[in-house]
Amino acid sequence: MAKPNQNQVLRQLPLVVGGLGGSLLLANRLLTPALTESQARADALGVILSAILILTGLLWQQVQPRPPETVQLEGKEGFELKDELPDWLKTELAWASHLLLTNTVTRSIVAYYDGAMLMRRGILGPTEEVTAGPILTRVLTQKKPVYLVSLKLYPGRVEFSYLPENTQGVICQPMGEKGALILGANAPRSYTKQDEAWIEGLADKLGASLDGSLTAPA
Repeated sequence: MAKPNQNQVLRQLPLVVGGLGGSLLLANRLLTPALTESQARADALGVILSAILILTGLLWQQVQPRPPETVQLEGKEGFELKDELPDWLKTELAWASHLLLTNTVTRSIVAYYDGAMLMRRGILGPTEEVTAGPILTRVLTQKKPVYLVSLKLYPGRVEFSYLPENTQGVICQPMGEKGALILGANAPRSYTKQDEAWIEGLADKLGASLDGSLTAPA
């Protein structure tokens, strides 16, 4: 489970300070035998300030949503490429996968083309072979991406046995005429629209290279 970050602590701070201040004011009032007029005014001001702090904390909870919690994906880290690929294509796949792993929440990548796994990188799943289930088949035929924001909510998650078992979110992005780029994240609902657009651009670039290389006549 992810550890609380600094933003979470700051969001809780007004609630803690406001609650503590109100409690101290109440204790002071109960322990004071004779209440003066000036002390009554000070207590009233303290109650107002404590209420403002508590209200501010509650508003922060709503205005600043908590970031999704990350998990440690299960599996070993590795980088595997299909031996038959030309060197320049291996380099291009290595470059694109490195960008995705270092600039997005992606922690596991599989490149699939024409019925074969070309590459897998990051945290590796338990299965090396890719069997195209209903979700991947739809991506390949319709040429439209599918983003499963929280994988555990989808019964179809069983088809992603080639990703780590506790993968939190998945993007299946079309890649050329016969392929798809499958990305696994370590947090649900973690890809932004900017991430999705960037992933689409990289997949289109890889797809153009694959279409021109692997489908070219001998």
